[in-house]
Amino acid sequence: MKSCLIVDDSKVIRMVARKILHELNFSTQEAEDGQQALDLCRKQMPDAVLLDWNMPIMNGIDFLRGLRKLPGGDHPVVVFCTTENDIDHIQEAITAGANEYIMKPFDSEILQAKFSQVGLL
Repeated sequence: MKSCLIVDDSKVIRMVARKILHELNFSTQEAEDGQQALDLCRKQMPDAVLLDWNMPIMNGIDFLRGLRKLPGGDHPVVVFCTTENDIDHIQEAITAGANEYIMKPFDSEILQAKFSQVGLL
């Protein structure tokens, strides 16, 4: 079973994502900010990360840059999931190492399509 780390400061978003990912046969872990997510990745690297941009303590882009510097941090497929939809944000995310980018709100169909595109399904 593949694992996905859900990183979002919204409890509701994490709950929705967890439900969808469990239906797609992923085990999940959750973090409410980038620092908590980095700490989890240091203990056990996930196969995928569903990542929000705007969070307290450490935002998504700083988490992503930190993740890619960790041993094995080049392995997880990172899908940004955010309301930030301008070309500058998307370009920054891809440059920092994101594999894909989806907009909130998302549903099961969107998540499944993106995870298929990046080879997770």
